[in-house]
Amino acid sequence: MTSKSIVQGFRDLLVWQKSMLLVKQTYFLTRQFPNDERFGLISQMRRAAVSIPSNIAEGQARHSTGEFIQFISNAEGSVAELETQLEIAVDLGYCTPSQKEFVLALAEDIRKMLNGLRRRLQGL
Repeated sequence: MTSKSIVQGFRDLLVWQKSMLLVKQTYFLTRQFPNDERFGLISQMRRAAVSIPSNIAEGQARHSTGEFIQFISNAEGSVAELETQLEIAVDLGYCTPSQKEFVLALAEDIRKMLNGLRRRLQGL
């Protein structure tokens, strides 16, 4: 989407597209975690990742700027949650620092994009 494109729906938002990639990368990463984490860290990380594009989509679909801003804030919270869980995964030896950095870099890009979108919607 270029800066001059008209947003027809959430699928047109680059931040939504990028957050869908983050979901896939999170699922790929957590496949290697121990089986006994299936209902623990794996589930939490996947839910946090899925929450990001879900909140973007729901917020955009509300057709209210105030509600959209609130859902963007929820998505930002889910990014922070996932970043924390990535640190825990490395500390527990479930993934390597380089694997974490790849996913973390994507999450940080999304956080910046969400912040920019929120600021634009607030007219800042």
